[in-house]
Amino acid sequence: MSTATFETATPGRALRIGLWAAQILLAFAFIGAGLVKLTTPIPQLAAMMPWAGQYSETFVRSIALVDLAGGLGILLPALTRILPRLTVLAALGCSVLQVIALLFHLSRGEAEVTPLNVVLLVLSLFVLWGRNSKAPIAPRQF
Repeated sequence: MSTATFETATPGRALRIGLWAAQILLAFAFIGAGLVKLTTPIPQLAAMMPWAGQYSETFVRSIALVDLAGGLGILLPALTRILPRLTVLAALGCSVLQVIALLFHLSRGEAEVTPLNVVLLVLSLFVLWGRNSKAPIAPRQF
């Protein structure tokens, strides 16, 4: 009698794939949001995000730069394997940013926009946990 064996993805491989997917989604979301906040004129941005018209342009553009840094930091160090621990720090920063964004929107009565913040927070915490302890990226050896 022959025994059929099925190869399945190991949990380690599935975790690594999930982490890369989360990192790509986070990079897309944060870089996209950063570019929109950085390049869109404030009156047009205020039509999409009412808070943008109620705060200084410097504040809005600063948030854009934080978004861009988070998006780049969550992906590039791991992808290039140059200082990949920066990905962990970027995930921590993105997590903190989303907690602040949640509190900000809730304080303004904008609960309808918070589901996106919750999703980004969960993904950021997943990357933080995964890249810090379960599937860290080894630095490139020069």
